Amino acid sequence: MNEAILAYHAAFDQEYQAICAQLYETILQQLPNVECKIWHAVPVWFVDGNPIVGYGKLKGCVRLLFWSGQSFGETGLKNEGKFKAAEKRYTSVAEIDQDVLKRWLEKAVTIQWDYKNIIKRKGVLEKLTTF
Repeated sequence: MNEAILAYHAAFDQEYQAICAQLYETILQQLPNVECKIWHAVPVWFVDGNPIVGYGKLKGCVRLLFWSGQSFGETGLKNEGKFKAAEKRYTSVAEIDQDVLKRWLEKAVTIQWDYKNIIKRKGVLEKLTTF
């Protein structure tokens, strides 16, 4: 268990704690050997230093973010920002579909854009995987 991430959860009311706990447990189960830490104040998982998935509390919801999610081909994710990220927002634990979440997590590992080097490339993203 990552104590910093658990402390992050503790700052919220019960419903948001439950959403965060469910996301955390599922991500850990599906990505057991993937580095996780608090990054830019929210829990984020990395493959070889590249962010792939994270979540954070927003006003009225918990947002699950996949850095390369626009390339997943999934209708349940909404485009976020000007790069390749996509998100899903949750207001209750009941909204979390475990099968869908597990599928997205598999894609997060296999479909990646190189966010780790985006500054060095002056905002240009390159594919890390073939998809």
